[in-house]
Amino acid sequence: MSAQNSQGIQTLLDAERDASKIVQKAREYRTKRVREARDEAKKEIEAYRQQKEDEFKKFESEHAAGNKTAEDEANKEADAKIAEIKGDGKKGQDKVVAELLKAVFEIKPVPPTAA
Repeated sequence: MSAQNSQGIQTLLDAERDASKIVQKAREYRTKRVREARDEAKKEIEAYRQQKEDEFKKFESEHAAGNKTAEDEANKEADAKIAEIKGDGKKGQDKVVAELLKAVFEIKPVPPTAA
């Protein structure tokens, strides 16, 4: 009976050891699968990000051409206005300088008024 009990105990220990190995393999497989899923998700996220970035660049390039044209037109108009203002300033420049010098050199004293 003792040998039979010993044999049964040994069989149970072997079964427990085998079960432990199976559980360990299952854990390793699950860990490996989680890593693979995470890596796969990262790849999908990167591909999606790249796709959206490409779409944005395409949209930006399509609409930037219109903005560039409007910007160039606005710059041309501003340059024309600046040139016009400078031209008008140069036309009256001599007269303004002469009047300023006249006002500085011709002194006209005015008596103070009692208030």
